[in-house]
Amino acid sequence: MKTSIYNLLKARFLIDDDAIKNWRFIVFLIVLAIIMIANTQRYEQKVFKIAELTSEVKEMRSEFVDRRSELMKLRMESTVSEKMLEKEIFPSTVPPVKIKVKNEEEKSFLKKLWQ
Repeated sequence: MKTSIYNLLKARFLIDDDAIKNWRFIVFLIVLAIIMIANTQRYEQKVFKIAELTSEVKEMRSEFVDRRSELMKLRMESTVSEKMLEKEIFPSTVPPVKIKVKNEEEKSFLKKLWQ
């Protein structure tokens, strides 16, 4: 057992006759580790991007609510009437009247001839 530990510490398994198998396995483990590190980094980048986009969505939603409330305030009749008073346009005292247009019945070709 002492010789096997001694051989392991001297890395004899890397220079023996059948070391090719060991080197292949070591290279495989290194490639696998590199792939895992790259995958973890890509995952973390996506998590950061998702967090950034989430905060951006919250900002835009709050801005939308602010703009909508401003628009509602500007559309109020009192705000519009105040702006019109500055331009000396006053509200009407007479209520509007609905205009109804009567369509004439279309006369047939024969009725048009006899007129």
